[in-house]
Amino acid sequence: MSPFLMALGRKARARKCPAYVAGLIAIGERKNIQPMALRDGVVGYDQLHHFVGAGVWDAAPLERELACQADGMLGGDKAFLIVDDTALPKKGTHSVGVAPQYASALGKNANCQMLVSLTLASREVPAMVGLWLFLPESWAGDEARLSRAGVPEHRRTYRTKPEIAIEEIDRLRAAGVRFGCLLADAGYSLSAPFRQALSDRDLSWAAGITRTQKVYPSDVAMIFAVEDRGRPRKNYVPDVVSVPAQAMLESVRWRKLSWRRSVKAPLATRFAAIRVRVADGPP
Repeated sequence: MSPFLMALGRKARARKCPAYVAGLIAIGERKNIQPMALRDGVVGYDQLHHFVGAGVWDAAPLERELACQADGMLGGDKAFLIVDDTALPKKGTHSVGVAPQYASALGKNANCQMLVSLTLASREVPAMVGLWLFLPESWAGDEARLSRAGVPEHRRTYRTKPEIAIEEIDRLRAAGVRFGCLLADAGYSLSAPFRQALSDRDLSWAAGITRTQKVYPSDVAMIFAVEDRGRPRKNYVPDVVSVPAQAMLESVRWRKLSWRRSVKAPLATRFAAIRVRVADGPP
């Protein structure tokens, strides 16, 4: 932990931090401050509570050190940067960002906190390099609630999860994190600005789509349609109508492929591939 302790800036913080981390990873169900302090026996309850609840420091040096360490272990052209959601089920209404929202881990709407996560992965080894709390609109519009929860002034503006993800991608790239391809699920690829931002940054990326995503054939052309009646068109239009991705794939031949073995048997399912153009691309 020594590189991270140096980034904390003060000796008192460097003394309390190992006790907190040890409490999180040690055996025991309760991970709140009091039992963690009792198990440690060196750092007292008040000291540990101040470190977690009241201590304020600049997180940027820690984030830079984390990016450096993760890149040294996993970074390179064969690494993947994975953008996803992480849901933390929570009761009540006071924890910052908690609200009824869809939790992918639970497969349903639930009262939870939602975080945008970025993971650097290579050779089946993952390392979390970014984890940022998402503030729902019900929070972003309530100044009194934000103040009670201690949300910093510069983080009170509502931002979508794709916008947070792009900001974190830029931060990691600026910190020197190397990866060959970025991966995201359909929850992020639904945002056309998100996909376009990845392409604008010359990143290689792959993202899931929903079956209802509208697409065109790859040979779609833009034509200047001439109407028999009404006002003449001012812009070009596609020469074919867009269709849902599911409909496009219904006419394609599917093949069963295996990509690797699991503990019990090969992992296999049906695949089909077809080149298309997304219907919500830039004008």
